[in-house]
Amino acid sequence: MKQFQIPEFYRSPIISKVKAKRKLDDPRKKDFSPTILDFGKVRFLVSRHFGFCYGVENAIERAYRAIEENPGQRIYLLSQMIHNPDVNEDLVANGIQFLQDTSGKQLIDFDTLTNDDIVLIPAFGTTVDIEKLLVSKGIDVQKYNTTCPFVEKVWNRSEKLGETEHTILIHGKYNHEETRATFSRSSQFAPSLILKDLDEARLLAEYIQEKKDLQEFSIDFEGRHSQGFDPLKHLNKIGVVNQTTMLASETQEITDYLRGVMIEKYGESSIKNHMADTRDTLCYATNDNQSATLGLMEHEADLGIVVGGYNSSNTTHLVELMESKYPVYFIKGASEILSNLEIQYFDIHKKQVVKQKDYMPNNEVISIAITSGASCPDSIMDRVIHRILDILEVKISLEDIYVE
Repeated sequence: MKQFQIPEFYRSPIISKVKAKRKLDDPRKKDFSPTILDFGKVRFLVSRHFGFCYGVENAIERAYRAIEENPGQRIYLLSQMIHNPDVNEDLVANGIQFLQDTSGKQLIDFDTLTNDDIVLIPAFGTTVDIEKLLVSKGIDVQKYNTTCPFVEKVWNRSEKLGETEHTILIHGKYNHEETRATFSRSSQFAPSLILKDLDEARLLAEYIQEKKDLQEFSIDFEGRHSQGFDPLKHLNKIGVVNQTTMLASETQEITDYLRGVMIEKYGESSIKNHMADTRDTLCYATNDNQSATLGLMEHEADLGIVVGGYNSSNTTHLVELMESKYPVYFIKGASEILSNLEIQYFDIHKKQVVKQKDYMPNNEVISIAITSGASCPDSIMDRVIHRILDILEVKISLEDIYVE
């Protein structure tokens, strides 16, 4: 796989050592068991796959190249490069400005842009309308387009579904940048609709089975379907694609459920005429990180820590997986670990930052399961590990680190 040129401060001594050993021991990435870092008083169970993925490293490399190649020019990002505060803050510190926030709210008016400006498209991609607007201003949108190739793969699959006259169902969060970008493209190719979860798939099934008043469709799916969407005409031949950072198991669950609904209505023998096989739209990194988290959860630990940006979809799903096994603390970095008696973390259910006292057990040996999202630099994971060693008064040198 390509080696990206990203700033050295994103790398890390501990995690680099872990990843190098696992790459050597498991080059085909078939072993999803965690790496054990044994520091005596504390043992870290480090997920087999975590941290920067291909798409994120590609985006960061291009962003810093844009800074280096264009001294003195105004450089903009459409919105956050990726969902990690440290990365975005460093880009801002290097002179990059954001045109929009993650919800699409305008921060700097597009009217102020000129053809001398540099505009980077983030890893999530952007909508067709915004891309056309930038091109109309004479801005080269391709030179520093950091759209993840796996997001583009979903767009290409959507186009193929449109060519075969399938309606496109997108499993994603409606306000997420990637889903907005995918929806804007799929709507060009075919009738399209966004499903947030299995409950919305069940609601849609009532329209497929013609059990619900069609007048309610525009209310139930307001703002989540393409113009002119007709449930009677457009739900007899469907294909499911996804926002690449969603839970792969949930996308598969929605697909399997809707397949069952279509079989019930049209019969097993004709299902290929009504339901497309779209398993190939699932992102490998999302799959690997989630599979590795499940592998991590096969081991006992006193608590779990997930590191990443609080608005990161893929990181949130790792928290959802892990919290079924351990008490889990979702932190953005080492500063959230206030002491061995108190931690500050993001509660994904309350959607707010909360504090927890006495989170660290008073065991002779403490076991901590740890992972991070695809947009989290390894250096942040390093600092989290160092912080925990510090508060537990564990003295260790890099040479003493034993990777099991």
